[in-house]
Amino acid sequence: VQLQASGGGLVQAGGSLRLSCAASGSMLSINIIGWYRQTPGKQRDLVAVISRGGSTTYADSVKGRFTISRDNVKNTANLQMNSLKPEDTAVYYCNAVGDDGLRRRPFNSWGQGTLVTVSS
Repeated sequence: VQLQASGGGLVQAGGSLRLSCAASGSMLSINIIGWYRQTPGKQRDLVAVISRGGSTTYADSVKGRFTISRDNVKNTANLQMNSLKPEDTAVYYCNAVGDDGLRRRPFNSWGQGTLVTVSS
């Protein structure tokens, strides 16, 4: 299962960006989809994930500023990031976990990463 992420870029502090993630494949059942981020020398941390039923989990540092959503038909997810701070600067990775009905096996896939840079 391939994930295509888009929407990163350079923005000033206080600005907004919207990240998108699209999963490609047939007969996919995505249970959890979401975003993680990573800065050089540090581990990859959860930003926000959403379940198939719409339950969400956010990192404390982004609560109230970021909103994750998904489209179960299109197999896509979006992360709306508002009130961005310089400490949000990172490479953001899309992740999806679910079942590949065509290949009859589970999957845990990562996108290629998209850079978000927030200037002060």
